[in-house]
Amino acid sequence: MRYWLIKSEPDVYGIHDLARDVTTPWTGIRNYQARNFMRDQMKPGDQAFFYHSNCKEPGIVGVAEVASPAYPDATQFGAKNKYFDATASREEPRWVHVDFRFVRETTAITLNQLRTHPELAQMRILAKGNRLSITPVDPAHWRFIQQLMKA
Repeated sequence: MRYWLIKSEPDVYGIHDLARDVTTPWTGIRNYQARNFMRDQMKPGDQAFFYHSNCKEPGIVGVAEVASPAYPDATQFGAKNKYFDATASREEPRWVHVDFRFVRETTAITLNQLRTHPELAQMRILAKGNRLSITPVDPAHWRFIQQLMKA
């Protein structure tokens, strides 16, 4: 099993939305590295921290699970869709996504709290300039943060 961190703005799609919907397709990713993570590495059953970004208190607010293998993101095909990609075709899609399933909402672990722990210093979310909406999480970091959530 692999571990991930997925970011979303809470006013666009937050942990409460995922709790309501139970499962959702993670569409609209238009970064090649994030796409490659979904396409090549994510598998059903993998776990992910759900992270609220671009808000007053960014941080981890829940846990989700990868619920499907990667499949073509339909938002790339509609010319009126904000995620339309004129270079993609149904025969050769450029963008894929996975579905995520709600696992649980957690006590928020803010970005500032994450930064206070030297054990997490190498976590990608803490790297300067990190803008990826999907990043892998080292198993040791996953276990450490799980313990923070219990405290």
